[in-house]
Amino acid sequence: MVVTGANSGIGLATTRRLVADGHRVVMACRNLDKAERAAEEIRRRMPTGIVEVAHLDLADGDSINDFATTWPHDRPIDVLVNNAGVMGLDRSSTKQGWESQFGTNHLGHFLLTGRLLPVLRRVEHSRVVTVSSLGHRAGRLQLDDVMFDNRRYDRWGAYFQSKLANVLFSRELDRRLKAHHDSVRSVGCHPGTASTEIGKTGTSVANSVIRTFFPVVARSADRGATAVVHATTAAVDGGEFFGPRFLAFGRPRQETPSRRARNDEVARRLWELSEELTGFCYEL
Repeated sequence: MVVTGANSGIGLATTRRLVADGHRVVMACRNLDKAERAAEEIRRRMPTGIVEVAHLDLADGDSINDFATTWPHDRPIDVLVNNAGVMGLDRSSTKQGWESQFGTNHLGHFLLTGRLLPVLRRVEHSRVVTVSSLGHRAGRLQLDDVMFDNRRYDRWGAYFQSKLANVLFSRELDRRLKAHHDSVRSVGCHPGTASTEIGKTGTSVANSVIRTFFPVVARSADRGATAVVHATTAAVDGGEFFGPRFLAFGRPRQETPSRRARNDEVARRLWELSEELTGFCYEL
């Protein structure tokens, strides 16, 4: 299994639980020092567990391509967990000039999944798990200006847009895989509320509130990871979307994403735009 952004928060909690259940996990992370420390902590807790660290920066298309091209040809991947993400950032851009939240949360994982699809196909019924957010319900996707080039930048509008894109991507990927008679399955999920490091680095009042109050009122990352672990290990047909029973908390269950997240025409147009922006076309 490969888990992106596995050195902290939901990704780290997901990795711990998967390793505890006997799965071999590759932690694909931007900050290698932090990832190595997290991996050592897992090994100390679970000496028989197998966990590795690999460099991957979802905000850099070159890093994504390097990760995919250097993956050993004889090593299959049974599950790819698209977890890494950023939230509520001050306006910034990725190396390729994409707005950072849309670029990292959606385009980075779109490119990574496409590059790794041949590897995933080596395992019967492998799956792609794309982690969205409860915030996708507030998301509005403006396909003619996803980078906020022609409108005032809104950090939360950009974040919600990227999380809506995650759900649309997951659904469209599943549709295309099934139309291609492919055994790979695509599912989506969201953790509900959880106290993690994302959302704390911006300079807005909302970022300050998250830094101050979320650790007190929100669930732990371990509890937030429950729905992600469920999406990773439960029996699926493809196309499902999992989250906490009570939206923000509770045991995982299959739920219905927002109406905008179920718009197949928008999902198709987002896919085409994503291929154009990344320069990568899926064989689907």
